[in-house]
Amino acid sequence: MTQFSSRRFEFTRWLIFLILVLSYILVYFHRMSPGTMADELMAAFDADGVTLGYLAATYFAVYAMMQIPSGVLADTLGTRTAIILGNTLAGVGSILFGLAPTFAMASCGRLLVGLGVSVVFVSIMKSNAMWFSERRYGIMSGLTLFVGNMGSVLAAGPLASILDLFLWRTVFVTLGGVSLVLAGAGFLFVRNRPEDLGFPSIREMEGWGTMARRKQHWIRDLTGVVTVPRLWPGFWVQFGMIGGLYAFMGLWAIPYLRDMYYFDRVWAARYLGLMLVAFAVGSLVLGWLSDLMGRRKPILVCGTIVYTLVWVAMVAFPWSGQSVIYLYFFLLGFSGSSLVLTFACAKEVIDPQLSGMAVSVVNTGAFIGTSLMQPLFGFVLDMGWDGKMVNNARVYSPPDYQNALFMMIFFGIIGIMGAVCITETHCRNVSGGVTRHPPVTPG
Repeated sequence: MTQFSSRRFEFTRWLIFLILVLSYILVYFHRMSPGTMADELMAAFDADGVTLGYLAATYFAVYAMMQIPSGVLADTLGTRTAIILGNTLAGVGSILFGLAPTFAMASCGRLLVGLGVSVVFVSIMKSNAMWFSERRYGIMSGLTLFVGNMGSVLAAGPLASILDLFLWRTVFVTLGGVSLVLAGAGFLFVRNRPEDLGFPSIREMEGWGTMARRKQHWIRDLTGVVTVPRLWPGFWVQFGMIGGLYAFMGLWAIPYLRDMYYFDRVWAARYLGLMLVAFAVGSLVLGWLSDLMGRRKPILVCGTIVYTLVWVAMVAFPWSGQSVIYLYFFLLGFSGSSLVLTFACAKEVIDPQLSGMAVSVVNTGAFIGTSLMQPLFGFVLDMGWDGKMVNNARVYSPPDYQNALFMMIFFGIIGIMGAVCITETHCRNVSGGVTRHPPVTPG
C-alpha cells in the first residue's frame, strides 16, 4: 500500500489513544485514592497503620507481579485483548471493594483492581509505539502520564469534597461501572496495529521498511529482554524514586499533613493536589524537553537528585511555613515526573517489537518499591505510636513521620544510582541497525 487516508488514520489512532488513556485515568485514581480515604478505611475495617498499608499495597504488589506478564500479553495477544480483560477485572474488583463488608473482602476487591489495571499502562505504551513515530515517543509518553495523572488529581481534592456528599463505597461501585463501559469501548474500537485496519505501519510511513514478524516463542523473547544489562538501571530508578513517591502520594501524604501541620482533609488534599499536578505537568514538559534536546540521561539524573534533596530538606527543615511546604510538594511531584524518560530509554535499547516487555520490566520497579514502602512507612509510624486516636483512626506524632522520611532518602539514593547508570540513547533505538526506504505518503 502506497497511499492511505491521512484523516482517517489520525482519527483512528487518537480514538484508540483516548480509550486507553481514559482507562489509565482510572488506574491512577485507584492508585492514589486510599490516601484521601485513609480515615474512612481505618474506621470501616478497624485498621492500624500497618494493616492500612497492606490494604493499599495489595494493589501495588499484584501490579508489580503482573508487569512482566502484562508485557508478554501486550506483545503476544496485543493491546486490544489486554485492555478488554484488564478493564473487566478492574470493574468487577472496584464493585467488590465498594461493597466489601470485611477487610478480607476489601483486600480481594483491591487485588482484582490491581490485577485488572496492571495491564493498562504497558498496553498504552505498546500502542503508542505501534501508532506513533519513534521521534515523538518522549512527548507521547509525557502526554500519557499527564492525562493519566488527572486520575491522581481527582483522587485528591475532588475526592475529598465528594466524600462529604457520598459514601466512599458509592464512589467505587460507580467507578466499577465506568471500567466495564471502557472494556466495551476497547472491544469495539481498539486495534493492535495500523495494519489491522489496512494502514501501513509507522515504520513504512517513515521509510524504514516493513519489520519482519518474530517467530520464536515468547519465553525466548522475554529471556532476551531481561538479559539486556542496559534495561535494568531504569528499573532501579523506578524502584527507588517512584516506589517512595507513589507510597507517599498514594497513602501517607494526607495523614502526614494532618498530623504534622494539623490540616484538615480538604486542606491537605490541596497540597497533595499540587504535587499531583506538578507530577502530571512535569511528565509532559520533561518528555517534550527530552525530545527537543535529543537527550534522556541528563534530565533523569537531575530529576532524581532534586527529588532526593527535597526529602533531605523536609527532614532537616520540617517547620518552614506553608509556602515552603507547597514548594516541597511541587518539587517532589515535578522532579519525580522524570520517570517518564525511563520508559523511552527502555524502548530504545530493545527490539521495537518487544517494547511491551521492555517497558514492563522497568515499570515493575516502581510497584515493587511501592508495595514495600507503604507497609514499611506504616510500620515505622506504629513503632512510635502513643495510642492517640481520632474517630477510630490512629494519629501519629511529628517525630514518627520524621523517622519514616529517612526511608524516602534511602530509596531516593537508589534512584540516583540507577539514573547515573542509564544508557544515553539520544532519542533513537540503539538495539540494532535499520535500513531506510522511501516513505509511504497519504493519499
